[in-house]
Amino acid sequence: MRQLFITLLIAIVFTSCTQPKITQQTNTESAKGRADIAESPARAEFIKPGAERTKLYFNRLNELKVGVVANQTSLIHHVHLVDSLLSSGIQVVKVYTPEHGFRGNADAGELVNNQVDAKTGLQLVSLYGDHRKPTPDDLSGIDIMVFDLQDVGARFYTYISTLTLVMEACAEQGIPLLVLDRPNPNGFFIDGPVLESQYQSFVGMHPVPVVHGMTMAEYARMVNGEKWLNNSVQCDLDWVPVGGYNHHKKYTLPVKPSPNLPDMESVYLYPSLCFFEGTVVSVGRGTDTPFTIIGFPGNTIGNFTFRPESRPGASLKPPYMNEECRGYNLRNEVAGLKNKPGLRLEWLIEFYNNYPVKDKFFNSFFDKLAGTDLLRNQIRNNLSAHEIRESWKEGLENFQQIRRKYLIYRDF
Repeated sequence: MRQLFITLLIAIVFTSCTQPKITQQTNTESAKGRADIAESPARAEFIKPGAERTKLYFNRLNELKVGVVANQTSLIHHVHLVDSLLSSGIQVVKVYTPEHGFRGNADAGELVNNQVDAKTGLQLVSLYGDHRKPTPDDLSGIDIMVFDLQDVGARFYTYISTLTLVMEACAEQGIPLLVLDRPNPNGFFIDGPVLESQYQSFVGMHPVPVVHGMTMAEYARMVNGEKWLNNSVQCDLDWVPVGGYNHHKKYTLPVKPSPNLPDMESVYLYPSLCFFEGTVVSVGRGTDTPFTIIGFPGNTIGNFTFRPESRPGASLKPPYMNEECRGYNLRNEVAGLKNKPGLRLEWLIEFYNNYPVKDKFFNSFFDKLAGTDLLRNQIRNNLSAHEIRESWKEGLENFQQIRRKYLIYRDF
């Protein structure tokens, strides 16, 4: 009797261990992307962006007419994604480019017209300026859209807005979208005020904080799942996840994501310093170290000086061109940001308090960057950084409840 009981117990355990795990999926997400979520990042020896995991998606693209949203960050090792697809016999018929263009050398805000890529002869469709969303004509003849852009994890970095509008256009035209996911270099924390609907713009489209802590594929899942697309349409969405990644890990970008984020110091400082773009303070556009230095002419605080010039990445007359600015070099603050992540409001508050004409410190762009007018009013009312941060808690907690539903990787 005892032997029979042991035999039955072993059979039950073996059956439970070998039964396949069934993952529920929505009508708009295929099983391929979701199945790979179960892969344990801890088993990977290094981080491998989705684009490099060619065995997971190249075969799927065979015999299809493929559109690709890409720029200079869309690499498979050292070869551009588009070149790799073409050399593998995959029929790429059109390329769509975000802010800064296909090769990533256009200035912030610079109009990039439709053109032809000199290397491949492919038509390039610019998704910036007045033409941010692909039209039905733009998508004509496309069987599937592949999206591969390196984001930096800040709400006002416009690649997530491009992602949203591409999702919306694909949903409306019944075209599936495949996101080749990449790590978020600022994906190890969330922080900042949550955007209010009346401040929606291309630098902030959704009710998320300034630092959202999500990869592109995770963000796309959230936009889809929360029905944030126009008329609540949902995209036929799939993704190739990053191998070996989780939100605890720091990731060094192999190529600069845009002209004015030339190194990892600028990437880490960008979420805090971009607020200054809505003020009289220069963030160093037109220098060798943009988004790591702050100052303006006649400033009385700080002992670091710089002189903006017209140069690639800032050829459209950067603020205070050829004028000496005084302020801070913040590159040495990066180690602290990595060890104790969070937005640094102290610099913004200090510069406001020391600016002689308070009514002229902020410009109309500031509230769009903040996603609210509350931050500007809090600074004007002399609230401390701690008091301001306390006012974000409820919004961040509510966002976290939404965010965790769509995570693909182990959270911080």
